[in-house]
Amino acid sequence: MAQKYVYFFGNGKAEGRGDMKSVLGGKGAGLAEMTSIGLPVPAGFTISVDACVAYDEGGRKMPKGLDKEVLAHIAKLEKVTGKKFGDPEDPLLVSVRSGAARSMPGMMETILNLGLTDVSVEGLAKKTGNPRFAYDAYRRFIQMYSTTAMGLSKEPMEHMLHELKAKKGTKLDTDLTAEDLKGLCEQFKGFYQEKKGQPFPQDVIEQLWGSIGAVFNSWQAEKCVTYRRVEKITDVRGTAVNVVQMVFGNKGENSGTGVCFTRDPNSGENVFYGDYLINAQGEDVVAGIRTPQPINQLKKAMPKAYAELERIYKRLEKHYREMLDIEFTIQDGKLYMLQCRVGKRTAGAAV
Repeated sequence: MAQKYVYFFGNGKAEGRGDMKSVLGGKGAGLAEMTSIGLPVPAGFTISVDACVAYDEGGRKMPKGLDKEVLAHIAKLEKVTGKKFGDPEDPLLVSVRSGAARSMPGMMETILNLGLTDVSVEGLAKKTGNPRFAYDAYRRFIQMYSTTAMGLSKEPMEHMLHELKAKKGTKLDTDLTAEDLKGLCEQFKGFYQEKKGQPFPQDVIEQLWGSIGAVFNSWQAEKCVTYRRVEKITDVRGTAVNVVQMVFGNKGENSGTGVCFTRDPNSGENVFYGDYLINAQGEDVVAGIRTPQPINQLKKAMPKAYAELERIYKRLEKHYREMLDIEFTIQDGKLYMLQCRVGKRTAGAAV
């Protein structure tokens, strides 16, 4: 029988489980477990650690049979979401994230909004009635794909963004208009063409394989190898790849994203602790681009979503019997869980 490399989760069912960290990585195992216990998790699939090991051992070539398995799972995801990958009018967009069996903060890779092209970004703008949101999503994707998948330097693109804000006299990314962001996408694609000698990829399958390859390659990247040596991580064989339907925290004032702990990680006190941002995508909270709000403020801003988050975090803590670190996104007032893992706390808090 052919080796199984890909595990699906969605619609309340998951092929993996929470105790399969060595196969699915921590993030993949968490997504499978949360799906199985009926929490609101966007549908997706995890490419196993075994595929990463086979990729490394095969001289950085994708293992035999993986291509068919991934395409079959994309078809499954299209069925569950009712959207088509690469559709010019209402595209299925995904995030591609790494996730090893042990947490390695800041070491691994993330690409958001994959599946956008020059044509589908127009479709997304029309479908959502929100061109600003569509071009912001495309701008972020071009930036992440160029730097993460293709290894281009982050600084020139960051500089283009800062220059645009200075020219417009604005401080925040959220103050830029759809036209501003559309122009920025063109600048970014020009930079990509100049550095790579070819246009930014418009084939969504090419985008997907470029991103999966980037996650596998990140496992052997110098910073990751050094981190494992310094932290004495010797029992982890590779990283899994999580391909998940995008949910958007940057659709407007009724959307947002946050990272929180089920207890205070500094004192261990039984209080919900964390930060969130309105109208933002996940990396904005961690990157410190804007100042996040303390999580208890969400109660005022979005009472319904906050009440559900409170119910879910209590359920998760009971289920895992541990303090947890969770990531969530709210899209148009609806809450989605993106990650849960045992939280890192200070020595004092663990006592």
